[in-house]
Amino acid sequence: MDVTFLESDTFFPSPASNSTLQGELRDEEQNWWGSEELHVEDNPAHMNDGNDMIEPDVQTFVGVDMYPRAEPVSLANAESEDESPHSSVPDPNDPPSENIPEVSSPTTPLHTNAMDTSTGYVLPFRHNRGKPPNRYSPDIEERRSKYPIANYVSTQRLSEPLKAFAHTLSSCNIPSSVEEALSDPKWAQAIKEELEALQKNKTWALVVLPEGKKTVGCKWIFSIKYKADGSIDRCKARLVAKGYTQTYGIDYHETFSPVAKLNTVRVLLSLAANLDWPLHQLDVKNAFLHGDLEEEVYMDIPPGYTASSKAKIACKLQRALYGLKQSPRAWFGRFSSAMRKYGFQQSNSDHTLFLKHRLGKVTALIVYVDDMIITGDDAEEISRLQEQLSTEFEMKNLGGLKYFLGIEVARSRQGIFLSQRKYVLDLLSEVGLLECKPADTPIVPNHKLGEYTDQVPADKERYQRLVGKLIYLSHTRPDIAYAVSVVSQFMHCPSEDHMDAVIRILRYLKSSPGKGLMFSKNNHLNVDGYTDADWAGNISDRKSTSGYFTFVGGNLVTWRSKKQKVVALSSAEAEFRGMAKGLCELLWLRRLLAEIGFAPSSEMNLFCDNKAAIDISHNPVQHDRTKHVEVDRHFIKHNLEEKIIRFPFVKSEDQLADILTKAVSTRNFYDSLDKLGIRDIYAPT
Repeated sequence: MDVTFLESDTFFPSPASNSTLQGELRDEEQNWWGSEELHVEDNPAHMNDGNDMIEPDVQTFVGVDMYPRAEPVSLANAESEDESPHSSVPDPNDPPSENIPEVSSPTTPLHTNAMDTSTGYVLPFRHNRGKPPNRYSPDIEERRSKYPIANYVSTQRLSEPLKAFAHTLSSCNIPSSVEEALSDPKWAQAIKEELEALQKNKTWALVVLPEGKKTVGCKWIFSIKYKADGSIDRCKARLVAKGYTQTYGIDYHETFSPVAKLNTVRVLLSLAANLDWPLHQLDVKNAFLHGDLEEEVYMDIPPGYTASSKAKIACKLQRALYGLKQSPRAWFGRFSSAMRKYGFQQSNSDHTLFLKHRLGKVTALIVYVDDMIITGDDAEEISRLQEQLSTEFEMKNLGGLKYFLGIEVARSRQGIFLSQRKYVLDLLSEVGLLECKPADTPIVPNHKLGEYTDQVPADKERYQRLVGKLIYLSHTRPDIAYAVSVVSQFMHCPSEDHMDAVIRILRYLKSSPGKGLMFSKNNHLNVDGYTDADWAGNISDRKSTSGYFTFVGGNLVTWRSKKQKVVALSSAEAEFRGMAKGLCELLWLRRLLAEIGFAPSSEMNLFCDNKAAIDISHNPVQHDRTKHVEVDRHFIKHNLEEKIIRFPFVKSEDQLADILTKAVSTRNFYDSLDKLGIRDIYAPT
């Protein structure tokens, strides 16, 4: 039937009406009443003038109420009214009636006063009326993540000592300010011990600051030292000077001091894995305090140190202190003199490596500021060296190598494993990407990163800080070497696209935080290399990118991905320049191994996938297309004639260095990682 909507008539019934019908049903009811009136024409009360609608008498149809309305009935009254059609038989198990609250029956109308129209229209009763459950709330801390970090890193496959060590690293918090440290008893004790050591060593003298002199600031740095079993050895507080406020020619003169190459550390680890050498770790307490200071330097009063005087009191430094520009040079000079006194020779390949040959055996010590690693096959000399160093300096024997420069070291019968798991987790936590969606590769294939005039600038300081941390992380993660090399080219003017590329590297790290290098026992010490180049791959200046991997004893020890400085005119030229760079690295490894006592007995292999570059190396024909690479040609030609190097051809699908020059597919990327010896012992089972 048709329904007529009028402005003066509502579709829903009002509370004042006796009808509970709505819409079409109400119209049907009115028509039904009208049809009944046709049979009662004798009643004059139902007659009209023909112009108005028939108004039925409610009293006439009181017996035919199709939708009776129930009166309010309480549960207490329902038990006493047996004649009520809504009464129910009481259950003997029900509680007494006086304990039952008086509530309305489900058939109770919402408004008992039918004439009250001030409250408006109310929907009929609904059995599930109520507040819906709060299915989402941003305030809930323990909400489930779609990509929890536990799905990508685990310690289930580790031995109990390594598992305890990993858990200890993850559960330690280092204070970020001196106020926070002083509120913790163990860190306050560490500050007290450092100040006592400085006073005992007569590092400074409290004096009145002379006129015209400026002071150097200072701050506290906190770290945690671990034992060989992974337990915490001690909380360490170190006072460092703010050397960046020093003036050249007044506060310092010479500053150069060699720092250990991590490439050398990896070579020693490969030798230790193949030859079953022990690895001992030593730490020098307050190493820089052993260096003598020649310049006149004044420093501010350290935070937490009180001096009772109203005058301008300063610390006149009498010995070198951490943070001063000349301190590393002073300390290393003192340490080198002591090692030469013990009969050790300083390596020409790495000046921080000290070697001693005795009775056909070798002992090696490498130092990185105040952290030392001792290895070799002469157990007697290693023990004697530890005693001599303890006599000369205040040393701390940390036992077997476990944690070195933020690198976690795990050793088993399978070999030696290096990773920076904690470093990655801390970095992801700092950026807020612990629960992000992981990426399969560190950089998208066929990327178009470059410098454009319409690019949106990004936060330069944040960009540089993140890229700097990724550069240090690449010392154990060659899988991100190419991606980090690309993003590091835009440090001077980063854009949002460049920042997105950095975030993608972090998302890739989320997929495998515990991935690292495995040094296995391969029972040989052969030296091999892979070199490759991507011709004119940079879209900004069309320069090529070259890269190489080198292996010692079957283990990956060095790698590099770098954009070439000149534009190559052909792919052969780009590959030829890449071969020259890879050859330089192999020659350095050959010289280092010869000093240790394991010079390669045969030619070193440098694999290349470009036949034109190999032909130019073996057949040095001078013409217009090779004249501009003449220096590299003579360099390669000399080493070929001396039987030092050879260039075997390798297929492009077997070229391991391909991932250092371009963004490859996901399948090729992971195939190369397996061949490089990159593993993840922290992967969940």
